[in-house]
Amino acid sequence: MEAPSDRLPSWVRGETRRLGAADDLKRRLRRGKLVTVCEQARCPNIGECFSSGTATFMILGENCTRRCSFCSVKTGRGAAPDPEEPRRVAETAAALGLRYVVLTQVARDDLDDEGAGHFARTIEALQQQIDGVEVEVLTADFNGRAELVETVMAARPEVFGHNIETVRRLTPEVRGRARYERSLEVLALASAIARRDGHGVVKSGVMVGFGENRDDLLETFHDLRKAGCELLTVGQYLRPTREQRPVSRYYEPAEFDELAEAARGLGFTEVAAGPLVRSSYRADRLFTAARSAAAADPASSTAAGGGSDGADGSARPMEAEANPG
Repeated sequence: MEAPSDRLPSWVRGETRRLGAADDLKRRLRRGKLVTVCEQARCPNIGECFSSGTATFMILGENCTRRCSFCSVKTGRGAAPDPEEPRRVAETAAALGLRYVVLTQVARDDLDDEGAGHFARTIEALQQQIDGVEVEVLTADFNGRAELVETVMAARPEVFGHNIETVRRLTPEVRGRARYERSLEVLALASAIARRDGHGVVKSGVMVGFGENRDDLLETFHDLRKAGCELLTVGQYLRPTREQRPVSRYYEPAEFDELAEAARGLGFTEVAAGPLVRSSYRADRLFTAARSAAAADPASSTAAGGGSDGADGSARPMEAEANPG
């Protein structure tokens, strides 16, 4: 597959050029020995987010045990989880005055619990350090292990996120060891737990530009909604370096508007779609909008403690055992 052009289209290039990174936030993160996915994944929004005091903390180290064709995060076996990292994340978030904190992770297939316990401890540290904090998590698929999803959800994050990333047809070549159906099962279990406990909302993200078509995307949107996903992000894949998969094509802004409208028509509570949208970009605004919608119609969303399981009202079953893929 060849990239359509080495030049970014104006609607992407112009936005990227106007953003400037905030050195003060970077210094605070370095002092706390913390890592952000913003830097590791070369996110195009890093300047805007850092300048506004927003960052997505990446816990459990810098090395991912998987190698996806779109991702620039380093691959390799990670070190043992740092027991002080939850405290440092919480203290840094408090010092920055954050009220909404996003946590993500590198995949840690090498750990017995794949990092789920560390996730829970970090959520709990934030809750203890910052009164009224709202936490969003973006997790790996935990190899489909139901008890690990339960571990994270037991810490009561406001948003449980897991990105399906691409369409069913392209998953094997884009996501490496990940499996499309397994991601749906993780989201369905998180949704079922949120309904059971009356707390939390489920979110996923899709990138375009891998070679999918509109029918592929509509199938994925439908599958996500059926799994109980309520929040959706859709953004343009931008090749981080020459080592990653080339871009198949760049979608125009109007196409993102059409995809967002189609997704809302399937029943998503909130959808963010645009060339530079990423799963954690303006995450607080997406959740706030979903919470407002839930308050207006409590029966429509788990964000208000109720709601349906998806298009057919049924949760998908979760695999009982680890199933590396």
